[in-house]
Amino acid sequence: MTTNPQTPDPAAGPSPDPRRGLRVMLVRSSFIAACALLVVLAGFYSFWHQSSALACPDSPRADGIVVLTGGPERIAAAIRLLEGKAAGRLLISGVHPQTTARELRRVTGTERDLFRCCIDLDRRAPDTRGNAEEARQWAEERGYTRLLIVTSDYHMMRAMKEFSRVMPKTDLVACPVAGRDGRDPLQHPSSLRLWFSEYVKYLLALMRIQIGN
Repeated sequence: MTTNPQTPDPAAGPSPDPRRGLRVMLVRSSFIAACALLVVLAGFYSFWHQSSALACPDSPRADGIVVLTGGPERIAAAIRLLEGKAAGRLLISGVHPQTTARELRRVTGTERDLFRCCIDLDRRAPDTRGNAEEARQWAEERGYTRLLIVTSDYHMMRAMKEFSRVMPKTDLVACPVAGRDGRDPLQHPSSLRLWFSEYVKYLLALMRIQIGN
């Protein structure tokens, strides 16, 4: 007797439902995505919490001060430290090649004599990594072993990693200042975008440092 190929074999059991397999795949994918999102959010919260906990000492003392450009509030804070005798010399790193000392004096309200005696301008550093390299050279030329690092609060963690990489034996003291948007990133979307963007840059810097680049 010949069996009709179109007739299901009762002994084979029910055919698998392709929709069930799709549902299982979607559930697994959603679970993996949710876990990844939780990891990212936990990492971001840790980054924000650690950054927020950084604070300049009440009476900081060092050989020199290094401020990374990126906003007038950074330079103003560094100059206040210099005027307060926190250190004897200041390096403003990452100054635009066309920006003059006179313009910086005008923006920050700094006296000309202070610029002439105690402030150096670095115009070569294009980014945070370059800031660290220029600061290392500046410190080595002067025999400095302790530096105050001034930059925005959201930028400080990455800056300290880059500086520690090129100056492992130098005592680095973080002096963060409120950034362009000093509001709580957990409360305001604009702050959240700023901080999260910096968090991604921080992770990329960590990866690059880990592989030795």
